[in-house]
Amino acid sequence: MSALAALTPLPSALPSVVEDLGAFGQDPWWLVLGKAVAIFVVLVLLTLFNIWFERRVVARMQHRIGPNVHGPFGLLQSLADGVKLALKEDIIPKAADKVVFVLAPVIAVIPAFVTFAVIPFGPEVGLPWTDRTTPLQLTDMPVAVIFVMAIASIGIYGIVLGGWASGSTYSLLGGLRSSAQMISYEVAMGLSLVAVFLYSGSMSTSAIVAAQEQVWFGIALLPSFVIYVIAMVGETNRAPFDLPEAEGELVGGFHTEYSSLKFALFFLAEYINMATVSALATTLFLGGWRAPIGVTQIWAGANEGYWPLLWFFGKVLLFIFGFIWLRGTLPRLRYDQFMSFGWKVLIPVSLVWIMMVATFRTARQQGSLDGLFDGPVVPIATGVVLAACLVLAFWPSKEQTPVPTNATPVAPRPGSFPVPTLPEGGAVRGAAAPLVFAESPLSDSREERS
Repeated sequence: MSALAALTPLPSALPSVVEDLGAFGQDPWWLVLGKAVAIFVVLVLLTLFNIWFERRVVARMQHRIGPNVHGPFGLLQSLADGVKLALKEDIIPKAADKVVFVLAPVIAVIPAFVTFAVIPFGPEVGLPWTDRTTPLQLTDMPVAVIFVMAIASIGIYGIVLGGWASGSTYSLLGGLRSSAQMISYEVAMGLSLVAVFLYSGSMSTSAIVAAQEQVWFGIALLPSFVIYVIAMVGETNRAPFDLPEAEGELVGGFHTEYSSLKFALFFLAEYINMATVSALATTLFLGGWRAPIGVTQIWAGANEGYWPLLWFFGKVLLFIFGFIWLRGTLPRLRYDQFMSFGWKVLIPVSLVWIMMVATFRTARQQGSLDGLFDGPVVPIATGVVLAACLVLAFWPSKEQTPVPTNATPVAPRPGSFPVPTLPEGGAVRGAAAPLVFAESPLSDSREERS
């Protein structure tokens, strides 16, 4: 049965989520400060672990050893690298706008921390040695997911301003490519969340987790989940979508001129953004802090106390492993392929899926679909529509006719680097022509001897 047929019968079993945010805003100032500091410490430690984890996993894929000297199993290698970066010489280019050049990494890293303020790590728990209870979440609001998207989009300014303020052409090109990439895939990411809002009836993160008590949205809204996973890789500039940092094309991307602690802040922002989109995917599609499916049937207290922290971070690390797996296996995409995939595939498929979910939700609430799910009509129709969208997504695009050019080749100046001329018909698009090797006389003589 298709994902849409799986989601539509459920509203009768799932009551509409009632937003009860009364548990938030009641904590004293010292508890709020403690939660904020705890989130900061967890994110920094998680970043150090993720760097070590990525090096160990990629080393295992490439049959290498990886970090194994600093600390047990090399766990302190990330800390050693951070200290090394902080102690390096801090260079500011002469042509740079010094104020913006210094503020850009700060603008990039602060939103990465702020977005975790509305991520639920667990249910309401009791504080040790006190009679006070508090939710394992800093705060929540009726538009918490929109808050996450808005704050995350501010990080784009840090990258663009960093590339512009460097006073370098390479950095400027890297910043522009990064902004175009992040904006394009942010649109697809936002559209993938609309189906979650329609199905849960809320934009509060805690309410969305409560709505997944019986079924995860990653199963009921499978197309939205797949689109979000693809978009979150492009949003974080990770391989195979790491075009802004393509070393062979742009030296180092938007942070070419950065060094020392300012470069470390850009590095920190990238890894925290990985954790942010992974935590958001866990919250919106994999039940948040709830135990995996089937565990509650065996263990009734799996979703009580501080145990949900284990389920939450386990799911987040599963997404982190997916990031690392992609980096170790897939090559980098070409920029035109990457942008075409975002605008011509992900966004149209998201719009079609949203219209289907909205139509079936409205018809279900009005009672127009009573008895319709007894037959194969809806599963077949939904499968046909999704299959058509998939075929159109991978349909080969028409090759553009090269524009003929009558430009005469110009002889290179004495002492200049020899630059090859363009083909006569203009730039070549598409795959490269197959290589054809001429037969050598040596091979003919070998055949005659045999």
